[in-house]
Amino acid sequence: MSRRRQIYEGKAKILYEGPEPGTIIQYFKDDATAFNAEKKGTINGKGVINNRVSEHIFTLLQQIGIPSHFIRRLNMREQLVKQVEIVPIEVIVRNYAAGSLTKRLGIEEGTQLPHTLIEYCYKDDALGDPLIAEEHIACFGWASQEEMQDISAMAIRINDFMAGMFGGIGIKLVDFKLEFGRLFDGDFSRIILADEISPDGCRLWDIETNEKLDKDRFRRDLGGEAEAYQEVARRLGLFPEGNVSEVADLDSERKKRGK
Repeated sequence: MSRRRQIYEGKAKILYEGPEPGTIIQYFKDDATAFNAEKKGTINGKGVINNRVSEHIFTLLQQIGIPSHFIRRLNMREQLVKQVEIVPIEVIVRNYAAGSLTKRLGIEEGTQLPHTLIEYCYKDDALGDPLIAEEHIACFGWASQEEMQDISAMAIRINDFMAGMFGGIGIKLVDFKLEFGRLFDGDFSRIILADEISPDGCRLWDIETNEKLDKDRFRRDLGGEAEAYQEVARRLGLFPEGNVSEVADLDSERKKRGK
């Protein structure tokens, strides 16, 4: 079967024209990038795992009333989603100090924050996704006040749910990023969750050991990236049809054969 028309290729995914108007096929790649794509590499099977993890989390979030673009998973690397207009704001939800927060404010990595912190970045690779305030968002019209209220409220609900979900399988949800989009119905639109939620965009630490189970292993040259992603999937109870690495290897062989 011929591939549908490609719409966009990003650092971690490729978007294709969907089978019906208003839909898009989202393909998950094994490519890994860090530091605004200054560092590039590959994590074997990452796309397969991220597709399944994102499907799992989005499905659970929809069950608690969080609207999203997710429709259904199509195969090991693709899912069908609703076409939305992406709000050009990356939402960072932080429960513990890590990453850029520790560098900016000199806080020791792993310090539990007094309360959940939400930060916003302007989505622009050329500018390095700079940190912005709500005043910037209002000033430049990137989102309305009502949209920001919806975004912040959903971000808090998502964090509460995910912290409990990961905590139940021995994983600490340190921080994560979210993206949102506008779903149009005629002249009206509403804000829904978009993009993906996976170890690519979450900092996930083992509760007992603080071992990193996310893309920080790639960023910091710690090694064991594929195994860390597989461990997250294993603890979530995914891939019941076989070992995670075996499924990823099978997918790699299929790609080599062009199937």
